[in-house]
Amino acid sequence: MSYRPNPRPTTPTASTPARRGRRAALLTGAVAALLAAAAAGPAAAAGTTQTTATTPPSQAHLTTAVLDLDHPDRSPQVRGKDVPYDTASIIKVDILATLLLQAQDAGRGLTQQELTWATAMIEHSDNDAATALWRQIGQAAGLEAANKRLGLSATVGGSGGKWGLTQTTATDQIRLLHAVFAADGTPSSSASALTTTSQSYIRTLMTRIAAGQSWGVSAASDAGWALKNGWLQRSTTGLWDINSVGEVTSGTHHYLVAVLSNGNASMAGGIAAVESAARTAVSSVQAAG
Repeated sequence: MSYRPNPRPTTPTASTPARRGRRAALLTGAVAALLAAAAAGPAAAAGTTQTTATTPPSQAHLTTAVLDLDHPDRSPQVRGKDVPYDTASIIKVDILATLLLQAQDAGRGLTQQELTWATAMIEHSDNDAATALWRQIGQAAGLEAANKRLGLSATVGGSGGKWGLTQTTATDQIRLLHAVFAADGTPSSSASALTTTSQSYIRTLMTRIAAGQSWGVSAASDAGWALKNGWLQRSTTGLWDINSVGEVTSGTHHYLVAVLSNGNASMAGGIAAVESAARTAVSSVQAAG
């Protein structure tokens, strides 16, 4: 393996408060996301959060998929029904992969503006940056054209500016993660249309997630991780979509992990369910050998 994500405590920034306990940071992050979504307008809010006055009963559904990156010739182990879920902000990894693939095709690097947007979009889950890059790549049509080359077959881009309502499956997220994390020399790494430089850039940003947003599949790691999370409260039901995708190190192996869920009664409850599912899924793959 040529890539090892470094364990890295996230660093508080002016827009992200220092942690006062894990759950306190999550609640603070949730409030900040709500305010940001409201300020950004309908397109951004559709991809992140909506508010309701009461807590509805849970109608949770959850699917996990795990691939041992040290044995990429195997099929992902899937738990739950591998059905489509709305992406919320995990789509931001796919948006960046599409941007980089388009830049490769044009024989150019990213502009300074694109680099600024990409950093904000991945590290801080900035919605305005995601909207700008969504337009840059040609919205759903551009995303889907790139995904065909990246090996995704069950991801449908959100209409208009609603990138957060893109639909995907857990196995498709493993395909995307494989296109990003597969190292040179692994059996199917040549299938990735991304150059090693593009892969490395995405990986690096995914190890620099802002404080309060580093929950999720990282719970299954005992060393390094790289991830992107998504959270969306539905305006019609008040229930939460909570998603987390990334690469984790556990023991001596590296795993690609995707956990998608919807129908959660609260953000905190959804996060707890996603983290528990990630730990269980990785342990199951380890036990299988």
